Amino acid sequence: PLIVFLVTVAAEVRKQISGQYSGSPQLLKNLNIVGNISHHTTVPLTEAVDPVDLEDYLITHPLAVDSGPLRDLIEFPPDDIEVVYSPRDCRTLVSAVPEESEMDPHVRDCIRSYTEDWAIVIRKYHKLGTGFNPNTLDKQKERQKGLPKQVFESDEAPDGNNYQDDQDDLKRRSMSIDDTPRGSWACSIFDLKNSLPDALLPNLLDRTPNEEIDRQNDDQRKSNRHKELFALHPSPDEEEPIERLSVPDVPKEHFGQRLLVKCLSLKFEIEIEPIFASLALYDVKEKKKISENFYFDLNSEQMKGLLRPHVPPAAITTLARSAIFSITYPSQDVFLVIKLEKVLQQGDIGECAEPYMIFKEADATKNKEKLEKLKSQADQFCQRLGKYRMPFAWTAIHLMNIVSSAGSLERDSTEVEISTGERKGSWSERRNSSIVGRRSLERTTSGDDACNLTSFRPATLTVTNFFKQEGDRLSDEDLYKFLADMRRPSSVLRRLRPITAQLKIDISPAPENPHYCLTPELLQVKLYPDSRVRPTREILEFPARDVYVPNTTYR
Repeated sequence: PLIVFLVTVAAEVRKQISGQYSGSPQLLKNLNIVGNISHHTTVPLTEAVDPVDLEDYLITHPLAVDSGPLRDLIEFPPDDIEVVYSPRDCRTLVSAVPEESEMDPHVRDCIRSYTEDWAIVIRKYHKLGTGFNPNTLDKQKERQKGLPKQVFESDEAPDGNNYQDDQDDLKRRSMSIDDTPRGSWACSIFDLKNSLPDALLPNLLDRTPNEEIDRQNDDQRKSNRHKELFALHPSPDEEEPIERLSVPDVPKEHFGQRLLVKCLSLKFEIEIEPIFASLALYDVKEKKKISENFYFDLNSEQMKGLLRPHVPPAAITTLARSAIFSITYPSQDVFLVIKLEKVLQQGDIGECAEPYMIFKEADATKNKEKLEKLKSQADQFCQRLGKYRMPFAWTAIHLMNIVSSAGSLERDSTEVEISTGERKGSWSERRNSSIVGRRSLERTTSGDDACNLTSFRPATLTVTNFFKQEGDRLSDEDLYKFLADMRRPSSVLRRLRPITAQLKIDISPAPENPHYCLTPELLQVKLYPDSRVRPTREILEFPARDVYVPNTTYR
């Protein structure tokens, strides 16, 4: 009786499962095997039967595929994926990543992501997939070279002489059949007799075997046939909802368009105290500061001597007078802002700036006693407050106007004088010694197409006027208003009394591999032969909009 009960239970289980899988022959075969085994095991009726594990079933029951020419189409190629390890390139002489000796294990693992070699996955058969699109625009143009242009009758413009002859012929025909009703039998006969016959088809009635016709057609198709006929089809629209699996490049540090700015000299009408300067880039439209500050010191040794009690010996990294700015999103709204500072002293900013606005270099002899008194006061403030600074003056250069105008000149380099007190939209170019006189150039703005910082000619700028810094207008919001006002024809700033000075700077596209260059972390970039040479600083960019690139550099 026990054996009969087990057979009945196994039969019911097979019937239930076979009904669920619609009588699949392969599954029924396997269930019969299970049924035979179940004679020796018990299947409790209170538990549900587990569904078939698809992955396990495919592994244990490989497809019975006969060897043939199409076998490779259904099997995954075993040599498709290859992993290659590429050493990571470090552009600095010393790695910025800290030592791993005094780190927690999880921090050490994070740090290693900046130093480990790149694991590059190479797919040998990637080009055979549907996601790969080889029809780029450049390849399409290359394939179309030498192809005859297809001209159809509807595209051809009628020739004047032939067109006139056809019209005259139609007139003659219409004159001869004026009395013949249109659409009648006589009119049809007349049209038929005056029409030109078509060319005869050769060998139309000859008896030719079908094999010979197929061979001739095949030869005609192959004659002058392009080797990549289907590739001539235009590339699909990029907006179509199909994922394109492009091979990514090896990640690297992001740089925008790079601009080299060299600060040459800074001179005032009177020299009584040290003046400190800084450069930064601002985007007026986005209302953002898009670079960190670059501080440079152009003071004479005499002025530097006033601060020796407070300033330690300068490191070589602080002596840079040239900087490389990176601009990811160049536009017509980018300004190069120059700010000046002086040693903190008693009084309002306007009182401190007054001597620079009233005394001239030509009157130095006449105002000798007053200047000596100002130098004595400046010496006292340097001795007491030499560690501290206060705002003094500022000016701005509309960067893209200089770039576009310098790029339109014919000489290899230009020398430009910019005065913030001049009329809006004009600046002058000073020729070299062989050309006498000055020529006025209108500032041109031609949209974002002209915002190219990689191909313009180097220019030497001479900034002659600065604006006095207002004590209650020191924020960036006030600066954005001033910069927007500078672009208007009736600028309020141009009616202010300026501080006369002379700042000379060079602006040029940055070379690809500059020598003696320091990163924003003050690390020496490769090709740094001598550590005693005055360096060039790379200035960290704050992009106006997000840049979607992986972070591959430790900072």
